[in-house]
Amino acid sequence: MYAITGITGKVGGALARNLLADKLPVRAILRDAAKAAEWRALGCDVAFAEMDDADSLASAFEGAEGVFILPPSEFDPEPGFPEARRVIDAVSAALVEARPAKVVCLSTIGSDAPHENLLTQRTLLEQALGGIGQPVTFLRPGWFMENAQWDVPSARDEGVLHSFLQPADKPFPMVATQDVGRTAAELLCEDWSGTRIVELEGPARVSPNDLARAFAEALDRPVRVEIVPRENWEQIFRDQGARNPLPRIRMLDGFNEGWIAFRDEGRSAVKSTTTLQSVIAELVNASQARTAA
Repeated sequence: MYAITGITGKVGGALARNLLADKLPVRAILRDAAKAAEWRALGCDVAFAEMDDADSLASAFEGAEGVFILPPSEFDPEPGFPEARRVIDAVSAALVEARPAKVVCLSTIGSDAPHENLLTQRTLLEQALGGIGQPVTFLRPGWFMENAQWDVPSARDEGVLHSFLQPADKPFPMVATQDVGRTAAELLCEDWSGTRIVELEGPARVSPNDLARAFAEALDRPVRVEIVPRENWEQIFRDQGARNPLPRIRMLDGFNEGWIAFRDEGRSAVKSTTTLQSVIAELVNASQARTAA
């Protein structure tokens, strides 16, 4: 039995469906009972747990051969990341109690960054789970291609891609969430000892200019990149409701300045297959379908 947290999201859902396609038993770990029927219909066992509740997590992990940990992301954390620390403490205690044979944990590029930033939440997670004495794989994907969903309206309506990633011609490691889920499923089915790190990116690195070209192709209209000046970021994020925008700003600095990166410039990273063009086309088609509904 493979116990999957975050199963209702894109990565966890892709992971579960890959395991189910291989006729492997899956336990869907949910917070919301209203979502249970969908997963039971697919053949999953169902358990309920909160990610900051060690007791409910330990019960959900009990008897599992493998566990997938997808910690919730806090995009506006309090100083010191107390939200992430509560989850980390609960997950660590639950894994120690349940002692599954192996654990795959979704981490991120930049979890080894030298400066504190939004992704430090995953640094803390790796440090904690690396010390529980169980076989743990940390899957570190690049920037999710699906983050471009937020750019669909401006690209569609204005022909503009407002980019915090810069300069416009700099390529960044990106990956499709379906490839992250598929890779996580493959890793869960492997056997290993100790702690290992797997970095994952798409078939080609992606610049803001590449994103604009993909949108132009999908929308059949010109789309240009407009760089968002760094001095405007804090006010933009505060206007969006952020109370502590510095971690997000420093994360973007890390990508732009190059201190959030894969080891050895990505030479040892696993390369997945889903292209940027297919992801952007899917995002645009989904947006158009919602508009037409």
